Amino acid sequence: MATYAIGDIQGCFDELQQLLNHLNFEPAKDTLWFAGDLINRGPKSLETLCFIKQLANKQVSVLGNHDLHCLNLYFTKEYKKITKSHVLYPLFQNNQCAELMHWLSNQPLLHYDSQVNCLMVHAGIPPDWDLATCLKKAKEIETLLQSDKRSYLFKNMYGSEPKKLTHNTSPTDSLRFTINSFTRMRLLDADKSLLIKEKGKPKPKDIKSSKPWFSFPRKLDKNITLLFGHWAALEGKCPIKNIEALDTGCVWGKNLTAYCIETKQRHCINCHKK
Repeated sequence: MATYAIGDIQGCFDELQQLLNHLNFEPAKDTLWFAGDLINRGPKSLETLCFIKQLANKQVSVLGNHDLHCLNLYFTKEYKKITKSHVLYPLFQNNQCAELMHWLSNQPLLHYDSQVNCLMVHAGIPPDWDLATCLKKAKEIETLLQSDKRSYLFKNMYGSEPKKLTHNTSPTDSLRFTINSFTRMRLLDADKSLLIKEKGKPKPKDIKSSKPWFSFPRKLDKNITLLFGHWAALEGKCPIKNIEALDTGCVWGKNLTAYCIETKQRHCINCHKK
């Protein structure tokens, strides 16, 4: 029995199947954790969602920024404006779309398993948040997303502000900060402000203007293994103990990676360029 945490798939269904074959994945005894961005960019978002959904309780998926964007398109009816050339067109035109979108909207932003002491998130964890705070903040978003008030969430979730929370931060801005932290965060300024627009590799150590979010001292228990995706430019490398970077750029023609929680071993397959 094994638990595999897998990085961003982004609709690369064929590569996911190749990785599972490489792992000798058996649904009857193994479990898959997906670090968000299940869909978009790659050619088979529909097939990817159908496959993961049918795994039922043998899978755990956290939401990434691309997943949230897809849900926004669906629930605001904006998907009706997209053309056949759009990568998500086959998904939105399929007769299973409504079922798949409601399933996706019920996936969490965070997943914590106390038995293995692992926490999975798509992008990152604010350094000043402990586990209880993270779970509370995630629940606020999940509750809205799964309610008839989700339109409020979609209307207000886009944007790069606020860069940090203060005592004067409004509830709406606080929700946006949570979403940006969990699904978009990479680099932080010296005062731990979000630098959402910076997407490349971490800057050299002698440049003090910004650092990866995981480089700051953190309130999260250091014994918790933290799993995240989102940052393909890291190429799966994170120098901090008990933090595993899972996005290795499958959709960009690099690798799709699975991390075995029990053995702490990484497994990769090469992906052909899209």
